[in-house]
Amino acid sequence: MSRSQPPSRYELHPQLADDTAPVCDLSVCEVRLMDDANHPWLVLVPKLAGAVEIIDLTPAQRTQLSADIDAAARALKALFKPHKLNVAALGNQVPQLHVHVIARYTDDIAWPRPVWGAANARPYAPEQLIERVSALRAALAR
Repeated sequence: MSRSQPPSRYELHPQLADDTAPVCDLSVCEVRLMDDANHPWLVLVPKLAGAVEIIDLTPAQRTQLSADIDAAARALKALFKPHKLNVAALGNQVPQLHVHVIARYTDDIAWPRPVWGAANARPYAPEQLIERVSALRAALAR
């Protein structure tokens, strides 16, 4: 069984591109909004070629990733006042390293279970998507 070589430059995985909308770039991550209006949900993708696991990052890159996660979590908390924030780096379906930061509510459609598989994704209406991305950009620029 041959293993493919990691890419020599950063490229966003096609599944992440299909499921999310671009928000902004932080220190090491591209920030994207999951196209699921059931939950305020960001996906942070380190802009590092071949990164699959957090341990693939240098100590400095891990520190930057942690700061980016912190910024995303604080933006979601400020904008949406969730009861809980979920942070996860699973990568079972998309091998490219990415971190989910999800605002959760005790009355949301999946509570208290994980959001995956709890309900079908509800895509944002175009005007909702523009509003949500704009608000997130402003919150992340602070």
